[in-house]
Amino acid sequence: MTELSDLELIRKTVRELARKFDYGYWREKDKKGEYPWEFVKAFADGGWLGAMIPEEYGGLGLGLTESAVMMTEIAQSGAGMSGGSAIHFYVFPPAPILRYGSEAMKGEYLPKLAKGELLMAFAITEPDAGVDTSRIRTRAEKIDGGWRINGQKIFITNAQNAHKILIVARTSPRDEKRPLDGMTLFFTDLDRTKITVREIEKLGRAAIDTNELFIDNLEVSDDEVVGEVGQGFRYLIDGLNPERIVVGMEGVGLGRAALELASKYANERVVFDRPIGKNQAVAHPLADSWIRLEAAELVAMNAARLFDNRQNCGKEAAAAKFLGAEAGFQACDRAMQTHGGYAYAKEYHVERLWREVRLLPNAPFSQEMVLNYISSKALGLPRSY
Repeated sequence: MTELSDLELIRKTVRELARKFDYGYWREKDKKGEYPWEFVKAFADGGWLGAMIPEEYGGLGLGLTESAVMMTEIAQSGAGMSGGSAIHFYVFPPAPILRYGSEAMKGEYLPKLAKGELLMAFAITEPDAGVDTSRIRTRAEKIDGGWRINGQKIFITNAQNAHKILIVARTSPRDEKRPLDGMTLFFTDLDRTKITVREIEKLGRAAIDTNELFIDNLEVSDDEVVGEVGQGFRYLIDGLNPERIVVGMEGVGLGRAALELASKYANERVVFDRPIGKNQAVAHPLADSWIRLEAAELVAMNAARLFDNRQNCGKEAAAAKFLGAEAGFQACDRAMQTHGGYAYAKEYHVERLWREVRLLPNAPFSQEMVLNYISSKALGLPRSY
């Protein structure tokens, strides 16, 4: 288990690196919709992209606890979800490859991911399946030496620039008795002659592209199957718990960034001959958010510790996502309220954080689905879905 002093060193090092890219940098990236390659390169040069990749594959070999701390500091630096997602998608989507990929696959691609030489997309969600992954319609048909994939995916990050893609497809029909069986993971080239990529305009995180994909007769080899055919959903679960924990921690970082901006403004803004921060109507909501962010971090760090110790952490990971998203959004919203009319001015930056944190209550899955999960898993209530 990582010593506290080591975690504080990671916090300090990542904080110093991330804050070299100021709010002005992220404002321009958001305005122009430009991918933050300079930011990614800085973290690649520092070795951070390979945080959870073992040392034998060129990574740092750190755990989820350290990675969660790293992602919190990135979000809190002002990078928000623009910077968070840029690094997040190097660290976590490769998890199924790391755990279940062939030695050849790991040996070829993990070092490139660790160095930032390879960008990947992760294609799970579909327009008609919603949160019920068992009902995806993308299918892979067996052919000589491989598979032919057809289907559609939506809300896929990085597809404008990605070199490789991890695709979830059905390789056998849905069975009502075992609906999550029969899905397979494929790690293959993002072949733009077979995959049409259309960017989706969205509320926030404009620097990081989000897309819908149309897959038309994409042929992949048997060597590009991750793990066993038909076991793809089980492999996904191993990667989803870390993602939920880290999303919660990114929410904490975003909320703290907003509180920093709001506190500075509340100290400097004078109305009726007194700083507005002297008014309890301003101070108390911000203080309440500070408390909630602290609590959310404790839950997330406990979940990360369980994961690193190879203990079951499903409920704790779900709770971490729920609390981090809720506390982060509330803090950003209160920072908006603190700024009053100036909240709409982009030069104050808080509106970008508000737009970006609004994603977290819905992704990677909704708050309602968290409550559904906790109702059945923690309280033993009958499933409502």
